[in-house]
Amino acid sequence: MHATIKPSLSERLGAHLASFYLRMTSLATLFSICVALQTVASVQSACPRPQFVQNEAPTAIAQSVSDQSDASDRAGKQHQATESKYQWPYPQASSKKGLQVELVDDALAAGIKHAGLNINLSQLVYPDAPANEVAGPQIKIDGQAYHFRQGYLTSLDRQVQALSDAGVLVNVILLTYLSNDPHVNSLMIHPDCDKAPPNGLGAFNNRTAEGRAWLHATIQFLAERWSRPDKEQGRVVGWIVGNEVNSHWWWSNMGRVTLEQFCDDYEQVLRIVHTAVRSQSANSRVYVSLEHHWSIRYPAGDETQAFPGRSFLEHFAALVKQRGDFDWHVAFHPYPENLFDAAFWEDTSATDDDLTERVTPRNLQVLVRFLNQPELQTMGQSRRIILSEQGFHSAANAASELQQAAAYCYAYRLIDQFPSIDAFILHRHIDHPHEGGLNLGLRRRAATGGSIDEQYPKKPIYDCFLAADREDWRQVFEFALPLVGLKEWP
Repeated sequence: MHATIKPSLSERLGAHLASFYLRMTSLATLFSICVALQTVASVQSACPRPQFVQNEAPTAIAQSVSDQSDASDRAGKQHQATESKYQWPYPQASSKKGLQVELVDDALAAGIKHAGLNINLSQLVYPDAPANEVAGPQIKIDGQAYHFRQGYLTSLDRQVQALSDAGVLVNVILLTYLSNDPHVNSLMIHPDCDKAPPNGLGAFNNRTAEGRAWLHATIQFLAERWSRPDKEQGRVVGWIVGNEVNSHWWWSNMGRVTLEQFCDDYEQVLRIVHTAVRSQSANSRVYVSLEHHWSIRYPAGDETQAFPGRSFLEHFAALVKQRGDFDWHVAFHPYPENLFDAAFWEDTSATDDDLTERVTPRNLQVLVRFLNQPELQTMGQSRRIILSEQGFHSAANAASELQQAAAYCYAYRLIDQFPSIDAFILHRHIDHPHEGGLNLGLRRRAATGGSIDEQYPKKPIYDCFLAADREDWRQVFEFALPLVGLKEWP
């Protein structure tokens, strides 16, 4: 069984390869006065608690999202917690070991505790559902039905349930790809998205009332489905909004915009997602997604295409505080500075300086320190961190594959020291043939059929991954010490 696969890095590398690029409402909010959003409208709550009705598929009756073109700063810069339908606590995993899953059974056999799965919202929504499918999956809000595609939803349920039933903490990555359906695009894709974004990914449509309504309805529908106490369709604990949004041109395209313009829109989107999730789950987490450029932007882009991660977070956090704070968190991608060189311990642009150019596994303390600042905290607590995507390349030779394995060992030991980092989710499970020459997997991709081990032979990193959170990790990791220049592990 295959999980949804993150889009290939081949486009991501695009121009990078020539130089081996150094890489870069709410349900029952019951506000007495709505959260102020200067250029955003508030999410209002005028309806009673939703009643969920079962017909052939789950149907919810909930409140509407107000027309956010009514923005104002009337009231409120105070954040009020949303009343949530389900009150289960955020679960604690026994380790940080995670994977962007492709083979569910293999991932479970490897002992993962965290998983990352992509969801293409453009593939899920079904605004023009024919009459013979209107009884399918849907949510009703203020009398309007929002329909979803049964086949795609079933495939998502299958992955989420298999993983969560085994105790894995599942994080979903919310994406909006351009569709062949113009109606879907008009609802889900930001109207200023470039006509041909590099990877087919657009920013979320927060500009139209219909777009906001569909986003809210879709997330509330999924959050209810994957937050139920019976876990009938599985359990999701983390919601990552977009992908590497500080390099938005490639991964969340909004056309050419300034950092301030992008943050203004993205803050509204994150607030909609947070409100929809929080209406169902009291303690699921919502994350901002960033790539590893810190005090510099991704060099392949100009100032309207990419932004330094630090500046992005500073502006975003200030905006949230101004409009009414809520508990957002950070999903970071600390790849090595050179995607083709697994030896991150030699990264020259990743230093201990707070203004380091990049944050890689070598200097994660910079990110942790930054989020520990009082102005970045929420309710006196630091934002949580998950490392939701990063990997190490191996060339097609034994020495390089051994270095890949050593890089994983060293990275795991470094990351395990930080209490505020909850997960280290490796990308990827299996080498992909269209990632611009990168081989980031635990397994190779062979040209033969047969068993999983014949189709996808294990690389040395596989055994290191297997042992990372076991009691015998020292014995398994011992080979890596001289390769990374250490005599003992930190």
